[in-house]
Amino acid sequence: MIRIGITGGIGSGKTYVCQLLQQRGIPVYHCDDEAKRLMTESPLIRRRLTQLLGADAYTPSGLNKPLIARYLFADQRHAERINRIVHPVVRQDFLLWTEQQQDAPLVVQECALLFESGFQDTVDVTVEVYAPLHLRLQRAVQRDQATPEQIQARMAQQMDEEEKRRRADFCVLNDGTADLDAQLTQLLEQIAKHSNKL
Repeated sequence: MIRIGITGGIGSGKTYVCQLLQQRGIPVYHCDDEAKRLMTESPLIRRRLTQLLGADAYTPSGLNKPLIARYLFADQRHAERINRIVHPVVRQDFLLWTEQQQDAPLVVQECALLFESGFQDTVDVTVEVYAPLHLRLQRAVQRDQATPEQIQARMAQQMDEEEKRRRADFCVLNDGTADLDAQLTQLLEQIAKHSNKL
């Protein structure tokens, strides 16, 4: 099995690229979605978040999202504290998930913070979905019903796109004009050749 890590900044279209790969029958693990699930379901995360934020971290209906959001946006170091609680559990969950995909020759991990979280160590190949900044900003503003300033603040918390591009093994251009299907066919061929050399 080849494990492919797909990353990209806000508005790059990495989720759309992962949907195209799913349509080709490749299983995809969405780190953001699974992290949200595990923040509710994992007893370890629940215990550690409660230790960090107090009994109000959870309500009878689940995670106290407004409280978490206020804590996260108050200070950059707060995000690091939350990540130190959540990321190890997500990492373990991904590894367990891959074991359940025994019949799949390829699996994909979609992870916005692939390099920032160290999750590149859980995959064999890394792919950056790249789009120009102005296009990413435009897409994210429309998608999230947010202001450009709000999106730029979120972008500032992520690793620079050019740095991600340098670190990734492969790059997919999603600028609205490049042929994504053709790129993905070529990408999968290149990954197959790459894996044969490993």
